[in-house]
Amino acid sequence: MGNTIKEVDLGVSIGSLRLRNPVMTASGTFGYAREFEPYVKLNRLGAVVVKGISLEPRSGNPPPRIVETSCGMLNAIGLENVGVKRFISEKMKSLQAVNVPVVVNILGDTLEEYREIAERLAGLKGIAAIEVNISCPNVKKGGVAFGTVPGMAAAVTTAVKQESTVPVIVKLSPNVTDITVIARAVEDAGADAVSLINTLIGMAIDHRTRKPRLANVIGGLSGPAIKPVALRMVYQVAQAVAIPVIGIGGIETVEDVLEFMLVGATAIQIGTANFINPRASEEAVEGLAKYVAEQRLGSIREIIGAVVLP
Repeated sequence: MGNTIKEVDLGVSIGSLRLRNPVMTASGTFGYAREFEPYVKLNRLGAVVVKGISLEPRSGNPPPRIVETSCGMLNAIGLENVGVKRFISEKMKSLQAVNVPVVVNILGDTLEEYREIAERLAGLKGIAAIEVNISCPNVKKGGVAFGTVPGMAAAVTTAVKQESTVPVIVKLSPNVTDITVIARAVEDAGADAVSLINTLIGMAIDHRTRKPRLANVIGGLSGPAIKPVALRMVYQVAQAVAIPVIGIGGIETVEDVLEFMLVGATAIQIGTANFINPRASEEAVEGLAKYVAEQRLGSIREIIGAVVLP
C-alpha cells in the first residue's frame, strides 16, 4: 500500500499550505501527536492538529470528564493543556523533528489572549498553520461563546491574522442558528479556511443515582452520532464561502472521508475514532490511495464538491 500512496495524487491545499493528503487529526483527540508514534506513521498523514493551547496552563475540569454514549462520547475535559510557554519550549521543540505539518489549535477567554498566543507562535519553526477554537466563552461579554456571534468571531479572526505568519483556520461551533453566517463573517475577516464542526452540546444522566454522569454536567458530543449533522453543515458552508472547508465530525473510515469531500470538504479531521482505533487516520490515507487508483482519478481533488444532487 505504501507504493500505491506514492503513485497517486492525494495532495490538497489549505490556503498556502500544501498537504500530501487530506487526512488530518482533530484537536483534543491526538494529544501533542508524538504520543501516537507507536501506532501511526505520522509522516503518512496530511497534518496533525495538537490539542488546544491557551495562554496559561489549564488543569481542566474535575472527573468524571468522559462518558460513552450511543454511537459517540461526551467529554468535558475543560481544555486541559500545558500553556503556550511550555508548548513552545517542550512540545513544539519535539514536534520539529517530525516530518508532518503541525497545526496548532489555540483558545482564549478574551480577544487579547488569542492575540497574544498568536504573537508568541508567530515565526516559530515547524508550525504550518493555526486553528482558532472560537467555541470558548468570552469572559468580558458575560460568557457568550465567540463562535455564536458573527462580530465576535470576526474580531478573533482579525486579531489572530494580524499576528500570524501562517494560514489561519477558524474552527466553527455547530451550536448556532445558522453556521453559514459565522462562516462568512470569519471569511470576510481574513480566515484562510474554516474547520467544522466542533462538538455539539449534550449531557447524560445516571437514572440510578439521578445525577449527571459528567462532573461538569454538560459536555461536548462527538463521534459517529454527530456525522449527519456535521455532513449537512459542511455542505452548507462549502456552498456559502470561497475558502477551503475542513470537515470534522464522526469520521472513522475512508467512506466517511469521501462523503465529506463530495459535499465540499477539501480536507478532513479524524477525532473520536482515534480513541477506538489509533490507526484510523493512517488507514484512511491508505483507503484514499486505493480509491483514487481504482477510480482512475487524476487526483483526489476531482471529488471535492462532486456530490450529485437530485
